[in-house]
Amino acid sequence: MAVSYMTEDGYKKLKEEINALETVNRPAITKQIAEARDKGDLSENAEYDAAKEAQGMLEAKIAQLKNLLANARLIDETAISTDQVQIMNKVTIRNTKNNQQMTYTLVSESEANLKESKIAVNTPIAQGLMGKKKGDIVDIKVPSGVMSFEIVDISI
Repeated sequence: MAVSYMTEDGYKKLKEEINALETVNRPAITKQIAEARDKGDLSENAEYDAAKEAQGMLEAKIAQLKNLLANARLIDETAISTDQVQIMNKVTIRNTKNNQQMTYTLVSESEANLKESKIAVNTPIAQGLMGKKKGDIVDIKVPSGVMSFEIVDISI
């Protein structure tokens, strides 16, 4: 698995999610399995099969998140500059066609959340912005074609 860069906040959230899965979800599924087992014949018990499948999916998710955590590298947020676009920058861009402005924070894939305007550095827009400076016009290939953006501001 590749190294995953994340903020200290993202690292804490990931640890909290793993803890919740292990201390809340895992015991709940174990209880469901025990209740289904108590109902008798397991060969025709749909509840038991469903609970076992849910348990397998939960364990897979826990393993995946633990692997992500094990390969995480924390980003030193004090070393972030705003000379050019890089991970952890807040970038304000203007669509040159319709003048609409958007502000995104470029984060690791595991911390991306569009509702919070956090986009992963491996997305086409973030890739197109990386290394560019304030005032640059960048053409970014998106699923609907090529869009042109001006970098209005770079901040932390």
